[in-house]
Amino acid sequence: MMAGARHGRSKTVATWLALIGGSLGLHRFYLFGMADAWAWLHAVPTLVGAWGFWRLRELGTDDRLGSLLVPLLGLMVTMTTLVAIVYGLMPDERWNARFGTGDPPRSSGGAVIFGVCIALALGATVAMATLAFVVERYFEWQLPGSV
Repeated sequence: MMAGARHGRSKTVATWLALIGGSLGLHRFYLFGMADAWAWLHAVPTLVGAWGFWRLRELGTDDRLGSLLVPLLGLMVTMTTLVAIVYGLMPDERWNARFGTGDPPRSSGGAVIFGVCIALALGATVAMATLAFVVERYFEWQLPGSV
């Protein structure tokens, strides 16, 4: 292989990595390598949000810090399911031009479409749950005596 040549990346693998481990940046590590700063930055809000979730489980739902941190987890999961949808629906020619080797495009299979469907269902569910949680907390904190 010539110096500087890229290895082609699978759209199916990238879609599923974004769906399963995207909030930790796995899809970016796969596509751009270990030196990708954005991939490393995915883990910070995800882990902070997971810590907020742990706080709510351990300390109860009245824990304000946990309530403030949990939406970060929901935001990261929602964001990376959207990335999985974008990757999965990207035309094969465009995918190959961006992440391929320059060879003729390989056709994506049913696994990509299945991943997109799961990402859509999961992303919509997490987005609505996060929005409902945030709105509920906002109105609870507006009530007198809830401080």
